Amino acid sequence: MIKSISLTMSPRISFASKGFTVNGVQYEGSLLCIGNLLLSWTPKKFSEITPNCLSIFQLVRPIPEILILGCGRYIEPVNPELRQFIRSTGMKLEAIDSRNAASTYNILNEEGRIVAAALLPYGVSS
Repeated sequence: MIKSISLTMSPRISFASKGFTVNGVQYEGSLLCIGNLLLSWTPKKFSEITPNCLSIFQLVRPIPEILILGCGRYIEPVNPELRQFIRSTGMKLEAIDSRNAASTYNILNEEGRIVAAALLPYGVSS
């Protein structure tokens, strides 16, 4: 089950060891952020991220120009199947550690760009 929250303002994300703080509210676990929509996200570690976990991007319009993938504590190599799926949606991919992913998302969002973030908690590794 996906829990979602529609925010009235653009989310401002910071990391925590077990999750994230969004606009001052703490969330435990992984998050998927698309525009002003915040979703709890199923994967608990990087190896659990599959095209199916990101299938919402086959439905979302407008398509974000970039998906920022927060890999947890360390940058992880993205498998070719997942990379191809993301490319097929029309998005670019930036896979970085979750601390920098949250910061990058905030900056691009503040610039008014259409971006998405799929974030694993910072304390997580593959």
